[in-house]
Amino acid sequence: MNQESGRLDVREERGRVRFSVRVQPRSSADEVAGIHGSALKIRLTAPPVDGAANERLVIFLSSIFAVPRRAIRILAGESSRTKIVEIEGVTERDVYRLAQDTDR
Repeated sequence: MNQESGRLDVREERGRVRFSVRVQPRSSADEVAGIHGSALKIRLTAPPVDGAANERLVIFLSSIFAVPRRAIRILAGESSRTKIVEIEGVTERDVYRLAQDTDR
């Protein structure tokens, strides 16, 4: 684990999960980069302009978790690097497994 690692906070309720994401826009690749505090750190190629990074985040999470884009909502932080996302059809275990796989 890197120095910024912490304990990811994920909540599951009624077939949905909620967790924090820390976005790093304008990266060289779209990738999960571990944990930042209690948030999943995600690097995105999109710039933080006109919602481009938010749209890219939804597309990226959709591909990682194999859910339709409509199953993903940004609940808070649309204009911030730290966001709260909600994904329907994904379990708490799925999110923790993703975080563990990237911290190895």
